[in-house]
Amino acid sequence: MQLTFLDGNAVNPGDLDWKCLERFGTLTVYPRSEQADVVDRARNADAVFTNKVSFTAEILDRLPKLRYIGVFATGYNLIDVAAARRRNIVVTNIPAYSTESVAQAAWAHLLNLTFKLREHGNSVQSGDWVRSPDFCYWNGSPVELDGLTFGTVGYGAIGRRVARLAEAFGMKILAFTPSRKPGTTDGSVRFVSLETLLSESDVVSLHCPLKDDNAKMIDAPALARMKPTAFFLNLARGALVDEKALADALNSGRIAGAGLDVLAEEPPGPDNPLLTTKNCTITPHLAWGTLAARKRLQVIAAQNFQAFLDGKPVNVVD
Repeated sequence: MQLTFLDGNAVNPGDLDWKCLERFGTLTVYPRSEQADVVDRARNADAVFTNKVSFTAEILDRLPKLRYIGVFATGYNLIDVAAARRRNIVVTNIPAYSTESVAQAAWAHLLNLTFKLREHGNSVQSGDWVRSPDFCYWNGSPVELDGLTFGTVGYGAIGRRVARLAEAFGMKILAFTPSRKPGTTDGSVRFVSLETLLSESDVVSLHCPLKDDNAKMIDAPALARMKPTAFFLNLARGALVDEKALADALNSGRIAGAGLDVLAEEPPGPDNPLLTTKNCTITPHLAWGTLAARKRLQVIAAQNFQAFLDGKPVNVVD
């Protein structure tokens, strides 16, 4: 059996091996692939694996041997699933492998924002503390989270986990998800409309999938609903946000700060307005990528493929 991984460097830059897939057949791993490379590199494959390489209907029509696409991620919007179904190609993804890592990264961003860790660390390294006449100083007062309101947009595995961490910090918790009626609860979590969450939360954190109907859901009107003291986090998908509107809100002081691990275009172009925005910390889509999470990713990917070979596929996207 011929197996091809089109962008293996994304999930394994060299600190893991490929034994999880090598046991199934002859595995060819490309560190990365351009879209123009896909047909040639996948032409002889029975199964392909991808992290961020797209499969359009046109590409799938040119791969008659292909029977399986294993997405090494939770999101699968890069695959034309309807076209794959028409060709009897099974597409699987890997849910919930990075829950703990992404939740941890969300809180790393929030703690950085509330205590301005990056700014104060840079200040100390530049000699400001050495020159200070006092034993301590701060560039803007740190923010205590106890008693504030945390709002999670999305209430899947990651949304629930960040909510529990917020509870541990003594925060009130609001959640918005289309699957839960406003006014209902889950323990200390109160479900509300998106409008209510935006206006009442001191922290707004995105943990929802990107779909056709929610692109740029955080736009200028949404940001205008938020408190001027509120912080915004996005560790979901960059395209959920109108990036110019967010940059304008941050530069004007309309909201207090933002922590982002995702952007609409990755890697971003040099003209992305958020790259030079005030009170905005951006990390390079790394929240999911702890060693522990990537090991789980490999284990579940191998389990998915074994189930497919056994005729009982699991984690099939549809």
